[in-house]
Amino acid sequence: MEDRRSKKHHRRHRHHPATTTTTLSTTTGESDGEVEEAEDGDPEAWVTLNKGFRQVQSVLDRNRLLIQQVNENQQSRMHDNMVKNVSLIQELNGNISKVVSLYSDLNTNFSNVCQQRSKNSSK
Repeated sequence: MEDRRSKKHHRRHRHHPATTTTTLSTTTGESDGEVEEAEDGDPEAWVTLNKGFRQVQSVLDRNRLLIQQVNENQQSRMHDNMVKNVSLIQELNGNISKVVSLYSDLNTNFSNVCQQRSKNSSK
């Protein structure tokens, strides 16, 4: 039973491109104590940043599914599926713009957190 599943799994991946999983991680170079201090200092800011990263990841996950569907439709070479790809690709384009906007917002939020932290530490 084990062999059939692994062969079936292998066959399935020969026909479809390998998927890529995007993992977001943040490394600031700060010690654990400094991170805890920053989180304690402005928990609302960290919640906002975390929410932004989750939103980005959600859109990227949706894009991964859209790309898989576009690839399957393209491989089928059926007219109806090719027509469906037009709207799927339009959604992808819109999502790319959304990711750019979300990252811009994250940049602004992060800059504000750093500026506020700097102001608070200089007082």
